[in-house]
Amino acid sequence: MKRSKLLYLMISFLATGVLFNACGPRVTEEEKEVEERPLNTLTEEEKAEGFFLLFDGETFDGWRGYNQETFPEEGWVIEDGLMRVLGEGTGEAGGKGGDIIYDRKFQDFHLILEWKVSPGGNSGIFYLGQEIEDEPIWKSAPEMQILDNERHIDAQLGADRKAGSLYDLIAADQQNTRPAGEWNKAEVMVYRGTVVHRQNGEKVLEYHLGTPDWERLIAESKFSEYEWFGKYKPGYIALQDHGDDTWFRNIRIKEFE
Repeated sequence: MKRSKLLYLMISFLATGVLFNACGPRVTEEEKEVEERPLNTLTEEEKAEGFFLLFDGETFDGWRGYNQETFPEEGWVIEDGLMRVLGEGTGEAGGKGGDIIYDRKFQDFHLILEWKVSPGGNSGIFYLGQEIEDEPIWKSAPEMQILDNERHIDAQLGADRKAGSLYDLIAADQQNTRPAGEWNKAEVMVYRGTVVHRQNGEKVLEYHLGTPDWERLIAESKFSEYEWFGKYKPGYIALQDHGDDTWFRNIRIKEFE
């Protein structure tokens, strides 16, 4: 069997949940893995599969501000091996630091990280983002929502604004988010235009870039006026500064050939 065909089959299995069955003991194993894995390291299995770290727990090497040449001087800090957005406590969207991007484009990949928010917190994981002068990244990049579903008003405005969802477009089918202050595991997989979100070990949504269904969904949304949005092309991974305390750890990625 050709390597490309084998890889395709593996991703298909992953996307349908065959390799990551969310039933019974598997959920317990996911919880155990999140709580017990050494901070900002790779397992031997992940190394063998080709994962590498995007955050070493000590520096912001590889990261910079969106549409900036350097990393923000305010708004983002490293505490006890965790990447933290410093909340402003103003209730306004956006903080002092602004969104940050990893300074390398990815197209077909499997991104895994863990996040937690403060009570009422809001943030997000952008991917396939483009840098467009004088425009925010959300006008080009799909977003996996990060949210305190119990307290933030977005959760009341629509299921597609809850954690794990494709923000303002597709609701996460499983609402298995853990409460504010607890760690959640997020995964984004992109392969040949197919995109899968996984949250806490469960597949929560799937969609297909560039298809008639996708184009129709965009045409009926607020993103219709942004010609750059949601294109299947190499783009940046970004973390959002929405003005709320948010923490990230164990950020790793694997590229698909």
